[in-house]
Amino acid sequence: MERFEVRLGGSGGQGIIVAGIILAEAAGIQEGKQVCQTQSYGPEARGGASKAEVVISEEEIDYPKAIKPDIVVAMNQKACDAYCQDIKPGGLLLVDATLVKDLPTPRAIALPFTRIARQELGNEMVANIVALGALAKISGVLSLESLEKAVLARVPPGTADLNRRALAAGVAAAEEFLLGKSPQCVECEGQALLV
Repeated sequence: MERFEVRLGGSGGQGIIVAGIILAEAAGIQEGKQVCQTQSYGPEARGGASKAEVVISEEEIDYPKAIKPDIVVAMNQKACDAYCQDIKPGGLLLVDATLVKDLPTPRAIALPFTRIARQELGNEMVANIVALGALAKISGVLSLESLEKAVLARVPPGTADLNRRALAAGVAAAEEFLLGKSPQCVECEGQALLV
């Protein structure tokens, strides 16, 4: 792996920055890869634009920001519209089908991260961890064990079990997609597919 670039986008309050930090720590601390993590967000505490980028490489990283992301994770429609325009040719857009209805690229996977967090786990706040599980499974950029260790090292005390289940739910949703068994859902109108 020369250079693998991930961009995560959403709104303040969706845990985008935390997800970027966890991804960077999984790759850097747990797997010993070279990593750079950058972030930007609006002045609003909740609801403003939020973006995190993680560059992972076996070699020294000469530029810290994503130039042509290999994968973009968009947690809402605004982030999808704003952050996916420069995906690498052959790259992938992974979106939260609960909140993204218009896919601007034919290389997209839509999985209902927020619906899974709300209905299966009882807490929308872990949708970012669900997304990380799906990202790791689909991209193969790092091991699920490394990601779980990074998640558990970063989450608030008393939430380890919830976050472990959120990660597993994201992995399971990605596995169902990869096996062609993605469940239909009303919110995503069955869009859990690669178009």
